[in-house]
Amino acid sequence: MIAWLWFRPPADVSEENRPAPPWAVTLPDGRTLSSDDLKGRVVLVNFWATWCPYCRKEKPVIDAFWQDYRDKGFEVISISVDDPPDKIAAWMQDKDYAFMAAPTNATVVGAFGNVSSVPTSFIVDTEGRIRHKIAGQVHYPRLEKLVVPLLPRAQLP
Repeated sequence: MIAWLWFRPPADVSEENRPAPPWAVTLPDGRTLSSDDLKGRVVLVNFWATWCPYCRKEKPVIDAFWQDYRDKGFEVISISVDDPPDKIAAWMQDKDYAFMAAPTNATVVGAFGNVSSVPTSFIVDTEGRIRHKIAGQVHYPRLEKLVVPLLPRAQLP
């Protein structure tokens, strides 16, 4: 049981279906990414920290899912709850993850709330509505179940 919890800890998935207020982050390279830039795509907004063991376990899953679905209308923005841009960039580069990551800020807190437990993720639909909240580690089958039905039909095989 302990081994199962370590590799597949429980996660609470809730239906949200509410509009997300506008938000923006500054990526480690200095570019600004806003919620408007992501309209038309299904977005996983993933809150994490470099010290969090479950966050570290879910990152390869998020990366694999992103690699498989990014050309079908899926995007990831990973929001660090406590690291500065230089540490985020170094960590992402060291792990060879290419999806976007940035530090949190007041606009993100305004849109998603003050996330105090990591990992926590939100799935935002193509219209900018928060559809699901995942409190806990994400897994590939869970992402398939929650994300694929929201993807633009024209992008699916």
